[in-house]
Amino acid sequence: MVGILKKKREPFTSLEVTAEGERATEYPQVYTEIKLKYRVGGKVSRKAVEDAVHLSKEKYCSVSAMLQKSAKITFEIEHVE
Repeated sequence: MVGILKKKREPFTSLEVTAEGERATEYPQVYTEIKLKYRVGGKVSRKAVEDAVHLSKEKYCSVSAMLQKSAKITFEIEHVE
């Protein structure tokens, strides 16, 4: 995310990512749903953040590529001024 936003020359001042997950009740208790929350500070455009999240999730993140085979991954973006 940081690299993508820097390449887009977006003036973000902070980035915080948190994750919440739900796991299967039976063993192996794999993750079935994961929600990522991106908190972005600065005067960055919402579209740029959405594009960076999509690129990160779909193209660059190996963890996301692996987990999305068994878990539904969603995200939320929050702007912090």
